[in-house]
Amino acid sequence: MSLEDRLYPFLAAYNALPPWAQFAAGTAYRILPRNWRWGARYAEFTQLAKAGEAWSPSEIEEYQLKQLRFVLHHAANFCPYYQRLFMKTGFRPEHVRTLEDMAECPLLEKQQLIEHGDELASTQVPRSQRLHITTGGSTGVPVGFDLQKGVSRPKEQAFLERMWSRAGYHRNARVAVIRGHTITSQARGRIGQYDATRNWLLLSSSHLTHDRVADYLEALERFKPQFIHAYPSAALQLAEYLERQQQSLRIPLRALLCGSERMTLPQKRLLERIFRCRVYRWYGHSERVVLAGEGKETELFYFFPQYGFVEFGSPDSEGLREVIGTSFHNLDMPLIRYRTGDYVRLADPRTDPMLEFPWPAAADVVGREQEFLISGSHRRISLTAFNMHDNVFDGLYAVQFYQEQPGVAQFRYLPGPQFDRSRLPTIEKAIRRKLGDDFEIELREVSEVEKTAGGKHRWLISRLSAGEPSREKKEG
Repeated sequence: MSLEDRLYPFLAAYNALPPWAQFAAGTAYRILPRNWRWGARYAEFTQLAKAGEAWSPSEIEEYQLKQLRFVLHHAANFCPYYQRLFMKTGFRPEHVRTLEDMAECPLLEKQQLIEHGDELASTQVPRSQRLHITTGGSTGVPVGFDLQKGVSRPKEQAFLERMWSRAGYHRNARVAVIRGHTITSQARGRIGQYDATRNWLLLSSSHLTHDRVADYLEALERFKPQFIHAYPSAALQLAEYLERQQQSLRIPLRALLCGSERMTLPQKRLLERIFRCRVYRWYGHSERVVLAGEGKETELFYFFPQYGFVEFGSPDSEGLREVIGTSFHNLDMPLIRYRTGDYVRLADPRTDPMLEFPWPAAADVVGREQEFLISGSHRRISLTAFNMHDNVFDGLYAVQFYQEQPGVAQFRYLPGPQFDRSRLPTIEKAIRRKLGDDFEIELREVSEVEKTAGGKHRWLISRLSAGEPSREKKEG
């Protein structure tokens, strides 16, 4: 197990240290060998991420078939849910001789992951190796699942580093992060903190308001990052301010690294014009089943074939296909033919540029909207920040925020049969910490949550006036 996994339970204690103690401990930690910090398998995954870029189609198929057979046989032998499912449907892992044979394997729905999470876990992997995650995803349906300590996090780190390297990123780069990191629950509290363990500046996306944008720009110019890693919505707020003030960022950037929310090409062009650097996009999800990022020369999203096996559903009326993935390497809870609920528009060889890699590629990733709650002091709080790295939303079939006025919202929840209502104070405390002290929140149990016309759950139902937008308009 890596030091990252061993020390993760002590993160809150580290964050409570005075700045000088954080700096000393974090700096000492940063100089440790990366294989100590990320674990023995970090080097393996670093090499895998690089090597796969040179594989031929036949080498890709050989690797994927090997991994699929291993995952399928492991699931059939050690995961009670898959044992029953394969027996019921007559699916035999040994009959998978080509990648096309995976179509015979039953799909895994989010609802099944919610209802049968414990039975999806492998009986061969000790509980001590499980890292439980809860996410609301892009649809507002809480999903709890396990990652594998010593495997999932070093793998993700290695592949992200390889992917970002296409935009010039390197391991010792100075990075400013404007994402869901909660620094304080005070609306007028400090906006950032220095992370000495990585030499990164962590800035809160929840405190990025019109009257504090100048503070963020000052913090960025003082820190002098080479890269900004941000929610697209946060980067767009900074760009909007700079353009309105006819200013520019007074430090040179190598790239903006933007993930977790959808960004259209017109939005990307705006950011590139304002920040005068490349804007790099990628697609992934908390379940860590598949991963795709832009190329070095092109803007298509390339799915790593050595990270996981990706399939695509049938096209809808607009030509969009659902992303369906099978995870590699995480044996604690393998997700097989998992319906992600995210949709892509596949690259068209007639109009899109020549592929950089012989991998599945998408021209656009859709279905991840930028949704916000508006606080009493008009802070915009991205709902992407509500991915909880614990079991806080476990047992809830659906959650949804409802807002009619700034600073006041309902948290509506649909409990499952095993939900323990004594956990409600813990849930409320976690939500209040994310929202801050300029927000009133009411928890309300419901028998159903409002859905879109297409039947999808939504994180947020906003009844705010047009002057208080909670949802970013999309171009294109």
